[in-house]
Parts: sequence; structure tokens; C-alpha cells
Amino acid sequence: MDGERPRGAPAETPQAEWIHTTMRISTIPHIYRNVRRWTEILSVLSKYGLADWLSRLNIDMFKTQLKGSQGEALALQTPERRIRLALTELGPTYIKLGQLLSTRPDLVGTSLAEELKQLRDDVPADDPAAVQRTIEIELGQPAHELFAEFEDVPVASASIGQVHRARLKSGERVAVKIQHAGIEKIVREDLDVLAGLALLAERIPEFASYRPRETLAEIARILRRELDFGREERNLQQFTLLFEHDPTICIPQPFTELCTSRVLTMEWIDGVKMVNREQLVAAGFDLDEIARRGAQLYLQMIFSNGYYHADPHPGNIAILPGNVIALLDFGMVGRIQERLREDIEEILLAIVQNDVALLTSLIKRVGTVPADLDDAGLAADIADFVGTYSTQALSKFDLAGALTDMIEIIRRNRIVLPPQAAVLIKVLVTLEGTTRMLSPQFSLMEIMQPFHRRMLLERLSPARQWRKFRRLRLELEQLIEILPRRLIDILEQVQTGTFHVHLDHRGLGPSVNRLVLGMLASALFLGSAVLLGQEVPPLLFPTTSFLGLHRLSLFGLSGCFVAVLLGLRLLHAIGKSGHLDQRD
Repeated sequence: MDGERPRGAPAETPQAEWIHTTMRISTIPHIYRNVRRWTEILSVLSKYGLADWLSRLNIDMFKTQLKGSQGEALALQTPERRIRLALTELGPTYIKLGQLLSTRPDLVGTSLAEELKQLRDDVPADDPAAVQRTIEIELGQPAHELFAEFEDVPVASASIGQVHRARLKSGERVAVKIQHAGIEKIVREDLDVLAGLALLAERIPEFASYRPRETLAEIARILRRELDFGREERNLQQFTLLFEHDPTICIPQPFTELCTSRVLTMEWIDGVKMVNREQLVAAGFDLDEIARRGAQLYLQMIFSNGYYHADPHPGNIAILPGNVIALLDFGMVGRIQERLREDIEEILLAIVQNDVALLTSLIKRVGTVPADLDDAGLAADIADFVGTYSTQALSKFDLAGALTDMIEIIRRNRIVLPPQAAVLIKVLVTLEGTTRMLSPQFSLMEIMQPFHRRMLLERLSPARQWRKFRRLRLELEQLIEILPRRLIDILEQVQTGTFHVHLDHRGLGPSVNRLVLGMLASALFLGSAVLLGQEVPPLLFPTTSFLGLHRLSLFGLSGCFVAVLLGLRLLHAIGKSGHLDQRD
């Protein structure tokens, strides 16, 4: 109303408005260039939007008319399931988008994140001729010259690439991961379309608080990284060096001479996937020991190394003879800065110690809080949360449930976590679910206790304090170097009269609009009153009288009527945004 900005939304500077205008203009070529894809996406979204509308009707015969690609009645599905089905129908990029959003329950909500975890990116494999062509283009030689054996039928095919089993001429069995032909073009087109949709969502108040463009930029960055198999090769090399002296951990060895940005050749790991619990039991593996050592491995990577395998799904972990744990699929690797790692440690400790004030403060420090955050409401939510989990024994502490509930509180209060923190929480939730699948009595919090004591000792260690002191010294040196120059510049500007102070009046626009409207209404009313008093023609009832009224100026009467309408409109606007007597 009256150009009012949504509560909590930051005011736009002229520069930001110019950027938005530029982006709107720049998206026009994308729309025309990808008009076919836009048509497909809008068709799918329209179908699922209509299904959402039909789901609200009480007429069952209509609900069964609209069906999905698998023949299911869309209107009978839950909203979360309809979103998952729509992403599946839109293709590989949107499936990957849904998988990435499943790691951000702070943005999409816990129920939708859980539904999106069910997305499967099984896609048809490229034909053998296309695979052979990719290998020859990337590696410079055909497959039969590079490998002693190469199986044309892939063992798996996902959204980005497919995996083939092969054998080197030296005898080693390898897995060859080959990017789908044309997938880069598909992803680029879909990201262009998503950029346009994010720009539209940014203008909708309900979506603006979730920062669609920033979220899409982060997801696009992850997608582009996954398209570069060279990054996964470097991840394999780094983790190999990290665990080269640990015989209980197995990392696939990449073969650099057979790796490019679109082809990744690595050691074939022949073990039992952790998802196959029955096979693990039949093979005689110690599941309690595997759960304990797997949890310790991930906690070491997260809290000691700050560099961890970011998808501890049971399908990405294999067990080799001797209870050796093999980690697979290094496309997603998490890195966490030291300061954020300390904050996450403190959050976990505050949950266990039932410290409401500390937990509230840490959540506000880690996340980006809205301008109109209800501090009292957040503190009440945290107090209820702590009260729920304070009675749980450490050996039976439900860490996954606690983190999930905390994410729901964060989302309800419109606090946005940094991507690093969101991914880390997702890893901890997945890790506890994986370990409890192996050993139902397992407690991740018990394993974390020794790590927390070790982390406290490391935080107080002279080496860590020395690193902090060095960082502080460098920052002070930089401040000392630039401060005199900046002060001199300011004094010179003041002396020459070129010193300017930019004031950003947030929320002043609606107030100015109302002030102008009030002045116009007042001026119109006064002018109309003068016309009525002077009996300026044309006149109403010039010779007769109606209810005691006669010789009324038609212009004056019309002006008074319009002025009254403007006044009522102004009072309505003020009433919706806040009463005149409202105090801060």
C-alpha cells in the first residue's frame, strides 16, 4: 500500500535499483534464447499448480483427473510430494536442485527437505558411441587403446555422469566416471531460467526473506563444481594424503593421467555398501565397531581437520574385509572455517548443558537475522526446545531430532544460516541416522564428548593462540597502515567542501507518500470549500431547495467528495501500518 516495502526488507539504494533494472533487461535475451525450455517449465509448473488448487476442492471426481508422469493422481498427493514430482519431471538439473535444497531445511522447511531427500537422479545412460566419443575427445585416444577392458554398459547413471567398470593394461580394476554428453549446455540453460524465476521470486514479499537470488547463486556454484570432475580428483588426492597412514580408512586412488574435467578414472572399490545391512551381518562384520569408528572418522574430519566428506549416506560408504571403511563419491566436500567450527561446537555444548541464553546468542551470531526479529519469541522457542531435550540421557540423546527441531525454530524465525553451517548440520543428522541404522543403541553424543574435551584443549593450546595472535597482529598492521591515510582524505574533503554524507532513509517512502496525499486532500478540501462559499457555477439546485441546501457549486461539491475519499484512504493506510498513537 502506498508503495510500502515489506516489513524487514532492506531499502534499495539507487545503485541496487539500477542493478535490478539491468538484470531485468539482461534476462530478456535468456528468455528468448531458452523459450522452448521456458515453455516446458511453465507447462509443468502450471500442471502442478492446478493440482494444488484442485487438492483444496471437496469434489473427489475432479481430483483424480490430473495425473503425473507415473499415472498418479496429483491432487491426492501432499504439497511436498507434488514439488518432488515436479522437480523429477523437469529433469536432471532440477533433480540436483532438489537434492541440494534438501540440505537446507532452514530455507525450505523440515518436511519438504525430508521429501526432497527421496529424489533419485537415475537417468538414461548415454549410448556407447557417445561414451566412446567423449573418452576420445577428453583423453586423446579411444577406450580400447587406453584400457585392457572397458564395459559399455554402465554400473550406474546419475544426473551429471555415468560410471563404467574397466581394467587398466597394468591390471588394476578401475571405475571410469564419464560426464553425460551435452549436460553442461542443459545445466547452463536451466540456470538461466532459474535466474529469471529467482528474480521474480525476489519481488514477492513471501519469498523475498529467503533471498532467492543468493540461494540460487550458491546452488549454481555447487552445480558448476560438480560439473568439473577435476575438482573431485583433487578431493580424492587430498583425502588420500589425509588418511595415508590409517589402514582402517580406504580412499579410492585417482589415476591422474586418465582424468580430465569430464572423465574421472579411479580405483574400483569392491566392498559391501553400508546400505545393505543384511549383507554386512551375513559377512560377519562388527556393526557396533563400524558405527563407532565411522562416527569418530567424521567427527575427526569435521572438528579436527575442518575438511570433510559431505554426504555420509549409507550408499556412499562401503565396508571392506577387516572392518575397513571406504568412502565413495567425493563430488560434495565440506569445508568449515575455524570460527564457525567453534560456534557449532558451542551450539552442541549449549544443547547438552541446557543453556538457553548461550544457545540463543549463538544462533543469532551464526545466522543472518531479519530486521524485525522477535527476540522474546525466539528466546521462548529456544527455552521450549531446551526443556524438551534437557531430560534425555546422554546415552539416548536424539541428536538428529534436536538438530531438526532447532532448524525448524530457525526457519520459523526467518533466520538464514550460512551454507557451511547448513551443510554441516545436515551431515551430522545423516551421520547419526546412518550409524543408528547399523547399531540402534548407538549415541553420537557419547562419541562427541571426548572430541569436545579435546577441542577445548586445542582451543587453549599455545599453537592455536599464536595463530589467533598472528591474525590479530596482521589486521592491526593493516588498520594502522590505512587509518592515517583515510583520516587525511576525510580532512582534505572537509577543507575543500567536497565531504558528503549519504543518508539512507529506510521506510521513509510510504511516510512521504502519505504526507503528500494528506496535503493534497487538505488543499482540495479547502479549495472546494471556497468554491461552495462563492457559489461558483455550474450550480446544483439553483432555484429550488433540497433539505435546506441550494445553489451548491457542482465543482466544489465534487472536490469535497474526492477530498473525503482521499482522507478515508489515508486513515485506512495508517490504520494498517500502525496507529498514530502507537509508541515504540
